[in-house]
Formats: sequence, structure tokens, C-alpha cells
Amino acid sequence: MEKLNLINDFVWSYVITLVLVGAALYFTFRSRGIQFRYFKDAIRIILGKDKNPHKTLYPEGKKIGSFQAFAISLASRVGTGNLAGVASAIFIGGPGAVFWMWLMALLGAATAFFEATLAQLYKKKGQDAFYGGPAYYMESGLGKKWMGVVFSVLMILSFGMAQNIVQSQTIVSAMSDTFNVSTLPLAISLAVLLFIIVVGGVTRISLIVSYIVPFMAIGYILLALVVIAMNITAVPGLIALIVKSAFGIRQIGGGMIGAAILQGVKRGLFSNEAGEGSTPNAAAIADTSHPVKQGLVQALGVFIDTIVICSCTAFIILLSGQLGNGEDGIILTSHSLESQIGIAGKYFITAAIFLFAFSTVIANYYYGETNIRYIFSHKAQKIENAAVGIYRCITFAMIILGAFLTLQTAWVFVDLSMGLLTLVNVSALILLSNKGFKLISDYRKQRNEGIKDPVFNKREIFAEEADCLEGWE
Repeated sequence: MEKLNLINDFVWSYVITLVLVGAALYFTFRSRGIQFRYFKDAIRIILGKDKNPHKTLYPEGKKIGSFQAFAISLASRVGTGNLAGVASAIFIGGPGAVFWMWLMALLGAATAFFEATLAQLYKKKGQDAFYGGPAYYMESGLGKKWMGVVFSVLMILSFGMAQNIVQSQTIVSAMSDTFNVSTLPLAISLAVLLFIIVVGGVTRISLIVSYIVPFMAIGYILLALVVIAMNITAVPGLIALIVKSAFGIRQIGGGMIGAAILQGVKRGLFSNEAGEGSTPNAAAIADTSHPVKQGLVQALGVFIDTIVICSCTAFIILLSGQLGNGEDGIILTSHSLESQIGIAGKYFITAAIFLFAFSTVIANYYYGETNIRYIFSHKAQKIENAAVGIYRCITFAMIILGAFLTLQTAWVFVDLSMGLLTLVNVSALILLSNKGFKLISDYRKQRNEGIKDPVFNKREIFAEEADCLEGWE
């Protein structure tokens, strides 16, 4: 485990951080800040004001809209990374880690835009809904099937297994600490509940998370606002502390600035997943009139996840004065909230952890299944279904196993798999970036012409590969 930790720290310190920051800067500047310029468009699409004036490939009752696809991706983003991950980042890197999380979100939203837009461009038409993701744009866009397979294997290992270990461990730890319930029954109950939901397919998954995600996010934000209001006079000083800790001389001398940057980037990526290649699997299922629209929606998801929800956790912890008591992860968040609003805070965090983490488990499972089906898509249907069945059994086993592992052990495997995923996905995004820029130009041209809801015409923009874009008329 110690050797794996050393490899993990080296990969993150010298490779992944540079790749993430470099890609975020490249996409932000080349797109002229797409995540900022069309922010209002993203809001309008999410609120359902986009009339979607295109010929849909699915009947109205089966069509999965932008919001439902957004909800699945937000379910994956808004999880333990927002509660336990932020606490760990602050515990290790100090308050300065929050600043680097903010910066990565602002820039990384451009990366999230491109991966979602490309997933939409190369989505496939399934029996009940669209499907797609990085593996599909690697194969169809780059002609590199091997790259898609490598990515899919990493997705299955990371999301179907490693990341669900973290979710399971956090749920069980929180509930055991609050209700003094035995670990095994809790873990088995989680696995059974997941099975009941996922057997209904992507339509049931998207419906369930579209109800859970807004409810849990709004509730947590409102509670954080209460804590902030209770400590309003300390907020200006807290913001100054975050910035000073990110750049301060004392932090540089003590090596803390390196820890702040590393933890801010690592936990920021774990939370908002920009560039990791996970959320494009959800973005691809949306029935929308232009790929750029879903890209904008996914960029908005990064803002909501990190700038809003992660900041809620950071403010709760830093305003509580609990940092420095030796507590880490969800226990630090729980005790921080409890110190502000009493024992009710402990029960609220436990409920929030269940909703946040379990909705993430559902989304993570879906990401893994999508990539299992990609690997076996050229095999007989029986073989594909058998592979999905085996994957389900392994996922359920990981959820039960995760309840008995330590958080530190789980993070090692998550960080390593997350880093490898990012390397593969960002490489593909850079190679396909010109396609994304073409889509932006088309969208901008239509908006400048006064068209409120641009429509994508594949034969006008990508005539040479129009027949391969089967998700579009």
C-alpha cells in the first residue's frame, strides 16, 4: 500500500495536475470562455425554456431531456466528494485548498463542456434511449477502438468498483456513527436497493435521480446559508484566509501551498469530474437539438457542484472552528455542522450523505454498465447481457466490501484510477478539439442570427462523416 501511495502521489503531483490545468486553460482560451459567455443559455436550457425545435427520434413519453441527463451527471458529481472529499482536502491542504478547487472549477468547466459536446455528437441510438460517452467518440471520432476499450475498462474499475467503495464506506460510516447500526446489514441493504433501481434501466435511473438531486442539493444549500448567516461577520475574514492560505509566504515555507494545490485539484476533480470522462456518459443520453446545448448544461454542473455545493461544506467546516481537532472526512463535516446547529446537524448530514452518496452510486453504476455494453457491443446479445449480469454482481460485492475498508485505502485506489482515466480522456479531447470548435462556431452563428434555439445539421458541418453520426437526423 505504501508503494502504491508513492506511485499515486507522483502521478498526481507531476502528471495529472499539469494535464488538468493545461487542458482547462487550452479549452477556456481557445473557446473564448465558452463556459462564461453562454452561461445564460445553460440556465435557460435547464429551466426548460429551450423549445428543442427538432425532429425527435423518440416518442415524447420516452424522450430523456437535458435536465434528466443533467440530473444523472449531477448525481455522480454531488456525492461524498462534496462532503467527505472537501473535508479531506481542507484537513490535508488547509483552507488554501478551497481556492484551488474554485479555480479548477472555473477553468475545468470548459473541459466538461467539450467532453459532453463530443459525447452528444457521437451518441448512438438505442432501443429505448440514446447512449454514448468517451469510448464512443474515441472509436467513431478518432478511429481508435483500442483506446475506447482501455477507457471503458478504467471506467468500470474506477466507477463501478473503486468509487463505489468510497460511497459505500461513507454512507455506512455516517449511519453507524449516528444510529449505532451494524455495518453488514447496512451494506447489504444498499446493494439490494441499488439492484431494485438499476434493473429498470436508464429510464428509471434518470427519473429517480431527477427527483432526488434537486431535493438534496437545495436542502443542503439552504442549511449552509443558515450557518453562514449565523456567522456573517466572520465571512469576509474567512474568504481572506482562503486566499492567503493559497498563496501565503508561511504556507510556501512550510510546504503547505503544494499540499493545498494538490488536494484542491484532486478533490476538485473527484467532486466535479471535469475531464475525467464520466459525465459524458450521461450527457450522451439527452435528446436535444444541438450538441453544444448539453455541453453548456454540463459546464453549469461543474459550477453548481464546486462553486456552490463544495463551498457550502468548506464554509461550514471553516466557520465551525473544528479544523485542527484531528478529524477527517465525513466525521469532520458532521461534527462541524453539529457544532453550529446542534444534534440536528448530525442527523441532517447523515440524511444528506445517504442521498448524496447513494444517488452517486446509482450514476456510477450506470457509467460502468454503459462501458460494459461498449466492450461487448460487437458480441451476441446473450454475451452482452451475461457480462452486464456479472458486472452487477461485482458492483454489489464492492458496495458490501467497501463498508469494511478504511477511507484512506479507498482513496488510494480512487485517485489512481481517476488519474489514469483523465489521461486517456483528455488525450482524446485534445485530438478531437477542432470538432468541438466547429460546433461552437455553428452555435454562435445561429445565436448571432437571432435563433434562440439553434439546431444542429450534421450534413452542413460534418458532411464527410454524417452517416456515422447516427444519433442525429
